[in-house]
Amino acid sequence: MLNGLNSCTSQSSTPSDVDINMPVKDVDITRRDLKCLPKPRLTIRTKGVWMKIKMENPVKKTEISFKLGQEFEEITADNRKTKSIVTMEKDGSLLHVQIWLGKKTLIRRRLVYGTMVEELIIGSAISKRQYKRA
Repeated sequence: MLNGLNSCTSQSSTPSDVDINMPVKDVDITRRDLKCLPKPRLTIRTKGVWMKIKMENPVKKTEISFKLGQEFEEITADNRKTKSIVTMEKDGSLLHVQIWLGKKTLIRRRLVYGTMVEELIIGSAISKRQYKRA
């Protein structure tokens, strides 16, 4: 989707600033140290009304399949069990909302001049990562 793309595989091109956000998400120090590993690879595919987002790094691979606008259960890379929903915003970006234990995470993915920009928002903390096509 993302402004007409049916499939996109991208490699992170920016360092992660997860140190700011992971303590907010109640993630233990071991998982925070994984940020030193090679950058993740993200693949987004669409098929009809279904979307699939796959995130891979040397330690873990996660994949979710869903219909836009429909709530689904998700187990995140850091093993949180969430109720999630992904919607398409008017500007063509994908907004992924995760709710768990009374907390909320927003993940916004959008294309900016051919680069996918991902923003992770938890409360007032914002982490950004850029992905270039692989």
